[in-house]
Formats: sequence, C-alpha cells, structure tokens
Amino acid sequence: MKAGVFVEPGKVECQEIEKPTIEKDTDAIIKVVRACVCGSDLWWFRGISERPKCSLTGHEAIGIVEEVGSDVTNVKPGDFVIAPFTHGCGKCAACEAGFDGNCMDPASKGMNAGYQAEYLNFRNANWALIKIPGQPEDYTDDQLNSLLALADVMATGYHAAASAEVKEGDTVVVMGDGAVGLCGVLSAKLLGAKRIIAMSRHADRQKLAREFGATDIVPERGDEAVKKVMEITDGNGADAALECVGTELSMNTAVKVVRPGAVVGRVGVPHGEDVNTAELFWQNIGVRGGIASPITDDRNVLLNAVLQDKINPGKIFTKSFDLEHIQDAYEAMDKREAIKSVLVID
Repeated sequence: MKAGVFVEPGKVECQEIEKPTIEKDTDAIIKVVRACVCGSDLWWFRGISERPKCSLTGHEAIGIVEEVGSDVTNVKPGDFVIAPFTHGCGKCAACEAGFDGNCMDPASKGMNAGYQAEYLNFRNANWALIKIPGQPEDYTDDQLNSLLALADVMATGYHAAASAEVKEGDTVVVMGDGAVGLCGVLSAKLLGAKRIIAMSRHADRQKLAREFGATDIVPERGDEAVKKVMEITDGNGADAALECVGTELSMNTAVKVVRPGAVVGRVGVPHGEDVNTAELFWQNIGVRGGIASPITDDRNVLLNAVLQDKINPGKIFTKSFDLEHIQDAYEAMDKREAIKSVLVID
C-alpha cells in the first residue's frame, strides 16, 4: 500500500509498504478515505523536534472499517468512522472522566501513527472509533472535510474553549490563527461567546476567523496586543483566553489579556514556555487544558454539530492533495500557502 514516510527534516515521501494486519484482538484495520497534515507535524518537518527517520506519518483520518479483532464489537466491517488521534480504552479513570487523550491503558500510550496512508491499524478500536451515519458517498466534499476535522483539530479547539469554561455572553480572546486557533473561534461561538477577539496578522486567516464568529481582529503581539485588547474590553480584560500556539509569548500574552478570575484554556503544544505563576496567583487566573479528548467531545457535542450544520470546521482545509504529492501538502503548510492540507486517499 501507499503511505507517507518521514525521511528527514524537510522531506516526506509516499512509499510502498506492507499493508497493516490485525496484531491484537482490540485492533481494527481502516481503509482511509481522507487524512490531513497537522500543525504539530511541522515541528519535526522543520527539524525543531525529533522524529525517527523512516517512521509513518499522520494522526488524523476518516475511513471505512475493513477488518476487526475478536474483541471489537461496537464497530464492524463496512462502518464509516472517525479515527481520532487518541485511542482510549474507555474503561480507565481518565477515559471515564472524559479525558481520553490521557488514557491510562498501556496499549494506548504513544500516538497511533500512520494515518497518512491507504490503510491504518487502529488500536483500542472497540471504544475509540466514532461511527458516522451512512457512507462517504452520502456526504459532500465539504462535509467530509468537516468530519475529518473532528479527528483532531476541531476537537482540540473545542477542548481549549471548554477548558476555559467559555459560556453564553462571554468575551473570549483566541491566541493563534492556525487551524486550531480558528477552530477555537468556532468553538467559542458554539458555546455562546458574544465577543470573540482573534489574534491574527494574516488576511486569509482573519477572513475565516470572521466567518467562524470573530467580532474583532488584533494583529499586534506582546505588550501592544495586551494594550489593544484592554482598549477593546474597556480595560476589563476578557472572560477567557484560548492559547492555541504553545510559545512563551503566546501563553504570557493570554494571561495578561484576561480579567481577574478568568481561565486560560491551553492546547498549544508547549515549546519552551515559562509562565509566571505568581501573576496567576495575584489575579486569580486559572490555567486548564492539555491533550484534547476527541472521542468524548465528538460523541457528546461535535459530531452532531457537524451533522446538523451548526459548524463547518472543514473550511480550514484550503488545499487538497493526493498521497503521491504528500511533500507538497507539507510544504504548503510550512510556507503558509495553506491553513491546513487535506489528503484525499480514496
């Protein structure tokens, strides 16, 4: 089968490898319909973080179940499913509490890689796969993209908003205008935020942020950004901030743009940030968030929101590629020519 393989920083190839097989009774083989490139993939693509050479790439997909292990009864061959980046067991304390991204089952440890391929071996399939009604041909391209977004990026944006305790009538600041930040805007709107301030300095992303519900755009950074937000909020600060970048500057700005007693929902993968916890103390500011819980949030909220056309997160996919052009898909995001690249597999 064809699959994306990491060769070295800056280089990903489509290679012919063996098709995966059932290894454990809890596995399922998924025939991938669509996959995509994540912003977090760019860290190792750019050589900023380590990744083993010749490793399979990708952690977001939708597809058709082809085969299941003997312990898998909740899905069957032929089912159309979301294959999220988490693959929780559904039985441990973390999964039962709604934090499947922190599943405590040893079998779920480590990211289930290899989604950018024609076939995927998915672990803990009995609970972690999310069934989609019908078949791929029942949906438009735009709808398929929105369903794909539920495998990671939309769920991560929602996790930021839910962690920040966004509620009806709130003013929310969203740090980051990448795909996760834009999904954070969409999530804040879904949860009832009245005013949404998107921190963005790119015209195409500003436009989509507006479409998703942003009421204000702030292109400034650092102290200038804090000053601007305070002007917009009459000196009060926001009720919540969604940190969707992971840098020290972004996190420290998020803390400074909220009112006392607010919560910062952080989902940006940390890269050397140093948060001043004393400032959190003196302002009664809380910080929540971490690895998203797509299985829980998709089932409880997000899948129905897409099916009922309440949200259309698939609009973040601005360029489409096939597997043979996976290098182009990565480069498009690396060069900011695409907000997020979709890989149409079948």
